[in-house]
Amino acid sequence: MRGVSLIEVLVSVVIIAIGLLGIAAMQSMALRGSQSSLESSQAVMQTNAILEAMRANRVNAAQYNGDWAAPPAGATTAQRDLNEWIAGMQGAANWSGVTLTPAIIGAGANATIAGCPDDCIITLRWDDTRAGGNAARSTFVTRTRI
Repeated sequence: MRGVSLIEVLVSVVIIAIGLLGIAAMQSMALRGSQSSLESSQAVMQTNAILEAMRANRVNAAQYNGDWAAPPAGATTAQRDLNEWIAGMQGAANWSGVTLTPAIIGAGANATIAGCPDDCIITLRWDDTRAGGNAARSTFVTRTRI
């Protein structure tokens, strides 16, 4: 018996093809998880940014409270800080958290600041369907005192 039969070659090609499909699926899942991790890291950074702005403007910390899906109008320090904060989230790489309509995430806005300055709770919500799984949105909550 010399050589390799055509059936043996076909079986080996099928096995290699199945293995390559599995590797491609793992790569896709890794990229989705990486995107979700990036968005979570950006949420932490954005929350810390607005907290530091509130600490710098401690006297007017109550002016930061509200539901923020769009930048507020006005020229106070708090409104300028909120404008920069929301613009920073909108400009973050591939992070569509504050550009979603409230209908996508249910009642409420995409960024909520409540209870400041005594018991400040900052909630960020964004669409995380690219990461897979059952949850269509992710929520990040930070609670602190100013």
